Amino acid sequence: MSYQQFAYLYDELMKDAPYKEWVQFVKDRCAKFNVSGTRLLDLACGTGELSVRLAQDGFSVTGVDLSEDMLAVAQAKAEDVGIRIPFFQQNMAHLEGQAEFDVISILCDSLNYLQTEEDVKATFLNVFQHLTDEGIFIFDVHSIYKIDHLFINQTYASSEEVVSFIWNSFAGETPNSVEHELSFFVLDEGTGKYERYDELHFQRTYSIKQYSNWLMEAGFDLLEVSADFESSEPHSQSERIFFVVRKNKKAI
Repeated sequence: MSYQQFAYLYDELMKDAPYKEWVQFVKDRCAKFNVSGTRLLDLACGTGELSVRLAQDGFSVTGVDLSEDMLAVAQAKAEDVGIRIPFFQQNMAHLEGQAEFDVISILCDSLNYLQTEEDVKATFLNVFQHLTDEGIFIFDVHSIYKIDHLFINQTYASSEEVVSFIWNSFAGETPNSVEHELSFFVLDEGTGKYERYDELHFQRTYSIKQYSNWLMEAGFDLLEVSADFESSEPHSQSERIFFVVRKNKKAI
C-alpha cells in the first residue's frame, strides 16, 4: 500500500480514537500551568484531525509530519472547514526553521514511532529550542505494560462494509518494541471486489524514568506525569502515559 492510500484510510481506522480527550487534555494543562499564548505546534500531526480540532478551539496551530500524503489530507481537511493551518513536511527528530511556540504537542503515541534512543533525545532537544520560556511540551506514549502485554502476540480485527482489517502484533528486535502487521481489505466500488493492502509499523517505548531522565537532560522540568487522560499517577497497568514539561529556568 502506498502512503497516500494509507493516509486516506487512516481516518476511517481511527474514527473511534479519543480525539476529544486529547484536545481537552491540552486545554486543561494550558489552564493548569498558566500558558497565556495560543501558538501550538502539532508534531507528527498525521491527517490533521487534532490540528483542526485544536484550531477550532482557539489555538493558532502549525502542523508538522514526515508524510507528504498525510499532510495533503490534513491540508484538505483544514480547508474543508475554512481554517488556515500551515503544514510542513519534516522529521520531528530533525526539526528546524520553525518559530517559537507556547505549546508543543506530540500526541496519539506518535513519539513511539521513533526507532532509536538518539531520535527521541534529538526530538526533545528540538522541542526545547522551539518552545517559549513559559511554554509547555505535552506528549503521550504507550506504557511498557501496553507494549508487552496488550500488543505483543495479539490479534485485532475489524469487519466493515468498506474497510476491514486484520492487525497482528509481534515482539520487535529491541526491548519494549512491537511490530504491527496490518492487512487491509478495501472495497472497490467500481468492481464490487475487495483489494488487499499490507502495512508494517514499528513502535518502541521506554520506562517513565528513562523518558524523565532524557527530558531533564534536554533542559526540562517535569510538571506532571499522568496516565490514561486522568490526573492520577501511572500504575503498573496504565496504558498511556502523559508527560507535561516546561523549560528549566537555569537551562534557558
